[in-house]
Amino acid sequence: MPLQNRQADFDALRNRYPWFSFESFEYKFTDQRMEIQFHFHLSGEISFHPSIYIPWRTWFTAPQEKNSVWDSLVFHIGLIELISYWKAACPPRVIIKPAGLTDEQIQWWKKLYFNGLGEFFYVNGLATTEKDFMQMECEAGAPYFSPEALPATENQYLVPIGGGKDSAVTLELLKNEGFRTVPLILNPRKATLDTLRVGGFDEEGSVIIQRAIDPVLLELNEKGFLNGHTPFSAMLAFYTLLSARLTGINNIALSNESSANESTVSGSHVNHQYSKSYAFEKDFRQYVSTYIGEGYRYFSFLRPLHEVQIAKIFSKLTDYHPIFRSCNAGSKTDSWCGACAKCLFAWIILEPFTGAEKLNEIFGKNLLEDASLLPYIDELTGATAAKPFECVGTVSEVNASLKAILKIHQPPLPDLLDYASKTLAPGQEDLEALLKDFNEEHFLTPEEVFILKKALNK
Repeated sequence: MPLQNRQADFDALRNRYPWFSFESFEYKFTDQRMEIQFHFHLSGEISFHPSIYIPWRTWFTAPQEKNSVWDSLVFHIGLIELISYWKAACPPRVIIKPAGLTDEQIQWWKKLYFNGLGEFFYVNGLATTEKDFMQMECEAGAPYFSPEALPATENQYLVPIGGGKDSAVTLELLKNEGFRTVPLILNPRKATLDTLRVGGFDEEGSVIIQRAIDPVLLELNEKGFLNGHTPFSAMLAFYTLLSARLTGINNIALSNESSANESTVSGSHVNHQYSKSYAFEKDFRQYVSTYIGEGYRYFSFLRPLHEVQIAKIFSKLTDYHPIFRSCNAGSKTDSWCGACAKCLFAWIILEPFTGAEKLNEIFGKNLLEDASLLPYIDELTGATAAKPFECVGTVSEVNASLKAILKIHQPPLPDLLDYASKTLAPGQEDLEALLKDFNEEHFLTPEEVFILKKALNK
């Protein structure tokens, strides 16, 4: 990704727009859905009114009435939603009006905003620190807190679906154990709806969240205001809490893997996948139990695994192969663009388990024969200071996968493999060793660990 130097714009916008406020929120229940709207102001000059609605299902267990539980959950969604609007001008003051926050909460949110925007600051060339990038203050009194715990629901799981291989693996492994598994989709697209269909689910049996960005933000982007990556998975995390309360299912099974812990920029805190990391997961769980309420069990089911281990399991889920999509560039057209680092990464980690012929069917061409992708090989294998700003695996597992692929290819080699054969540094990366690894930093139960290990050993 090309780096920019927008420090002058950053400074000018902060002077022009010195404060950003979270004015208020509102929500209501109708016969058909739950509706939510937030109200943000940029220095009293520009207003944002993002909205969300969730179609109501007859099997939802929550009462359709306003109370302190909903107040707290919706308020917290507003706190994570505001980051997308704040970043347009990065005002030095953020004013929270609907409720108070303790000093510890303010520090928690500042840490999330700063680390979640690490890529945004890096790519835009913005020099700032966690202490100075903004100050958060509150105008209201006591913080929201709901003493009403969410009861535990054994053998029932909410599974957010993204349309890629990871959530399909989580969905299948839990479903095949006989657990009640309820998919959750934020802004459905063809790949996520196809995942429901292939998995034997439908929209009526799923939680569907429709989130609308205020078009005013898109207009500001067109005018040259600041723009860039925000921590989407952190936003999803707060929406899963609301979904858990709606459904009465307290087990929220994410599909974030151990590979997400590796920084995107070597030797720094900048991580495209910060809100998918173990560090964020641990912080989030602590925040929820302390400031939102007991009973919510947010965890990543795939946390102990590398991307290559997930690829191995996914290679056996052949019904999903024609419909899964992980390419951001092709998301609007539900396609693999075949020209980005994410597509190339998916090919590299899957080929040792599926073979090139199957991948040709999925991508429509052999990506390893496309010489225009050579720069991405350097980024994925650690030859550059930064990996691609995409949800990709570690440098070690890319190198191990490429070395495994080289062992099964005969000359003449495809362009990218030929390049890799000459540039990969000798090392200890071994695919078989990675496939046996199991990261012990996780929040799984012994039964869930058993399910994962059983799938790996098939």
